[in-house]
Amino acid sequence: MELTYTPKQKAFRAEVRAWLADNLPREPLASYDTREGFEQHRAWEAKLFESRWSMVMWPADLGGRGCDLIEWLIFEEEYYGAGAPMRVNQNGQLLLGPTLMEFGTAEQKQRFLPRMAASADMWAQGWSEPNAGSDMAAITSKAVLEGEHYVINGQKTWSTRAIFADWLFGLFRSEPGSARHHGLSFLMVPLNAPGVSIRPIKALNGKDAFAEVFFDDVRVPVANRIGAEGQGWHVAMATAGFERGLLLRSPARFQHTARKLVELYKANRESADRDPGLRDAVLETWMGAEAYALSAYHTVGRLSRGEAIGAESSINKIIWSELDLKMHETAMRILGARAELLGTAPVAGDAAGWLEGFLFAQSGPIYAGTNEIQRNIIAERMLGLPK
Repeated sequence: MELTYTPKQKAFRAEVRAWLADNLPREPLASYDTREGFEQHRAWEAKLFESRWSMVMWPADLGGRGCDLIEWLIFEEEYYGAGAPMRVNQNGQLLLGPTLMEFGTAEQKQRFLPRMAASADMWAQGWSEPNAGSDMAAITSKAVLEGEHYVINGQKTWSTRAIFADWLFGLFRSEPGSARHHGLSFLMVPLNAPGVSIRPIKALNGKDAFAEVFFDDVRVPVANRIGAEGQGWHVAMATAGFERGLLLRSPARFQHTARKLVELYKANRESADRDPGLRDAVLETWMGAEAYALSAYHTVGRLSRGEAIGAESSINKIIWSELDLKMHETAMRILGARAELLGTAPVAGDAAGWLEGFLFAQSGPIYAGTNEIQRNIIAERMLGLPK
């Protein structure tokens, strides 16, 4: 693996760094799990799009720059290194976008992708149902074909930011009498369609981060289906690969957190060193973040040679979710009683933000497929162990 950058890549890094220095918001944006913060992040996404920084890997005619994966990793390093705002349209840009690139028609790509890159359309994900979480094949929400429309009835739950989103993509059972992963279709549903109702679900931090979505005779054009009728499982597995792999959680995100953790330890070293295991825990998580980054570059090298990454994305998902949890648990140990302070507390100081991150990190081993399920996938598909 070549670990040096070309002159072109170095110039690209300098361009990204300069643009961010000139354009970053002067003040931190509000949480995107609030209406105010959601709209602030949406405006920031539009600014990124105007300069074609929103989705650098996408083709120029779809709003991107046509960058390769190495340049994307460079962009992410500079973006998180500058402390830029979290990306609010990840469900669309990083999950549905690549799915459309692979399975969408030319008309679908032109219709949806530029607006997605600009965050003119914000997307929620419709996988989970009350009785179909990690076992996604248990989906029961129905989409009955009537002429040129599907008529949808059912419910989705734990849909991230669906309360603020414009569209939802997800799986629906479109073949009567089908079971498990057969007879599912992958549909894109406008959330302002008649028959759609949305009920917010509060997260651990009390914000409306999630929602459950109800469908009562919702009519969706067949043109909104991605892939063939009844082949939704195949399409969704590609989307799940994007979710568990590099795109949703780039290494730079965790390297940034690891650097902040090192600074937190240094600022509180006198008290932290009373716990003899804390120094090692900080070092371990920093090394973990660096190892994950090197692994990502290795994976990108394989992809650039035409190799495919399948079940290995499950390893990736376990690494980043458990690394994030370990980093925030370590921060809580360093802060002691101050770890309980909200970021808005006047005396929060260097504790600000760590509690919010700790609460969110609890969900990492659950979303994108629970880590127990990922370990089963690794055991069966990679190691050849019996079920």
